[in-house]
Amino acid sequence: MPVCTHRGCEKTYDEATNSDTACQFHPQGPIFHEGLKGWSCCSKRVVSFDQFLAIPGCSFGRHTDAPREEFPAASPSEKVEVTDSTTPAPVSVNKDGTEVYGSSAAAPAAPAPLVAPAASTTASAAAPSAPTPEPIVEEEDDLSIPVAVGKTCMRRGCGQTYVSEEESRGDKVKCQYHPGTPVFHEGSKGWSCCSRKVLEFDEFLKLKGCTTTNQHLFVGAKKEKVEELVQCRHDWYQTQTHVNLSIFAKKVDPKTAVIEFKEREVNIDLKMPDEKRFKLNLPLFQPIDPSGSSFEVLGTKVEITMKKGNGISWATLEPSEGAKCWTTFGTTGGAGTVGSKVMHLATDSPLYAQK
Repeated sequence: MPVCTHRGCEKTYDEATNSDTACQFHPQGPIFHEGLKGWSCCSKRVVSFDQFLAIPGCSFGRHTDAPREEFPAASPSEKVEVTDSTTPAPVSVNKDGTEVYGSSAAAPAAPAPLVAPAASTTASAAAPSAPTPEPIVEEEDDLSIPVAVGKTCMRRGCGQTYVSEEESRGDKVKCQYHPGTPVFHEGSKGWSCCSRKVLEFDEFLKLKGCTTTNQHLFVGAKKEKVEELVQCRHDWYQTQTHVNLSIFAKKVDPKTAVIEFKEREVNIDLKMPDEKRFKLNLPLFQPIDPSGSSFEVLGTKVEITMKKGNGISWATLEPSEGAKCWTTFGTTGGAGTVGSKVMHLATDSPLYAQK
């Protein structure tokens, strides 16, 4: 299938399903200024090169495989010599891939002080050897993870798409990529892992990788999911027959929500997105009827309804020795409403002995 040549798209497409809104792309060229990267046709600016490549196109149209229009030539002040030599351009790049601008990047090393031959030999013998850089450990695909057809290799500079297991993961597969980071300095564009530098951004995207491996990186290694226990706010109220408990947890999975009702406790286990989980073992102030209790998972909370086992009002949700006041639900003196002058106490209540 043909590959779309629009900047920001560059996907394979089928002409039979092509339409006026099938392609999302950038109609104008890139802008790199003082470490920021973006497109001249839209306002979004990012710092890293991977974020720049992920900026969605600001225009829509039909896919096309026509030759891409070139950008205007660089101004004289931006022109630099394109080199293929083994000596890279005078650019200082930090370990995180950021460029250091200014004369310090190209400043020559200070001359060594003149010393006597004997002293020089002694200093050379005493000088510690430079530490050996740690080898770069490249991430590899977990072959047990399926790959969608058309998925592009995630290694920089490769650009190959997944076709099938035989063609894209076979023994003869070669992935040619850049293990380094992009370097943009005074109009030149290249990679920190190799010396070749070019002027045009399109030519930069065409720079062939300087490292080869026998496997593409379509999905990466399987990441171990780490579960996070979180705290969720909860509140409760009661009626004459039930105690209602609200757990304020968003987007709880109703299929995995577990709430176990026992006579004197309720166990709550709720799973939420991003491997978040809320667990609570809640002892209860008074007994409940487990068979008459239920719960409902809503969008922003979980509603738990517990049927009272003895119809007595609860002073607190959990057992508490300091409870001295009960909400009462009257049957006489108040026409069966809250505010009755008759208090109904459990036999194990600390106020029962004073009744």
